[in-house]
Amino acid sequence: MLNETKKKIAQSIALLSPLGVIHSRPQFGGYSLSYGDAMFALVADGELYLRATNENEEIMRQMAMRQFVYHKRGIEILLRYFQVGESLWQQPERLIKLANDAIRGMQIEKAAKKNDPRRLKDLPNINLSMERMLWQIGVKNSAELRMQGAIKTYVKLCSVKKVPGILTLFALEGAILGYHMSVLPVPSRARLTDWFNIFTQEEQGIRA
Repeated sequence: MLNETKKKIAQSIALLSPLGVIHSRPQFGGYSLSYGDAMFALVADGELYLRATNENEEIMRQMAMRQFVYHKRGIEILLRYFQVGESLWQQPERLIKLANDAIRGMQIEKAAKKNDPRRLKDLPNINLSMERMLWQIGVKNSAELRMQGAIKTYVKLCSVKKVPGILTLFALEGAILGYHMSVLPVPSRARLTDWFNIFTQEEQGIRA
């Protein structure tokens, strides 16, 4: 498998060479691909995974690209990296564009982290248990939570916790805005309540 991984690294660097000089090093049990200080891809078990951005993550999901799962201390953590399948390898221009988007997205995120590098548990309403659940869905710090937003983060949490409840949604919004959820501003509470009611109705309809 190591030989397959090294071959995939060489193949990836060759195909993505129009983007510039790409470096590789061990990361998450595989190898990372980076442009400058922006890590934009992973190669693990002979497969290439691209880092998703807020703009193209939904597109990657619609393309049925498999998400990378990293195991840390017995916990499964879903990272925002999605597998490049054979069909995408046959579309080099599209693959290069997705990789370029990943680089730009990482550069933006790194700049945001410099401005707000706090751990999640240091935010209002976020305890250690919630922090670990957020890690599982790929939200690892305050900057990433802010970029995802409360609603998108809540939807992802539904994949690891059954019916988190509206208080979790309020807690996430408060963490982003800097409020305890009990004093969340009325406009934010009303907006989230309206969305939550529609979301739960749709979920109940799907289960029915």
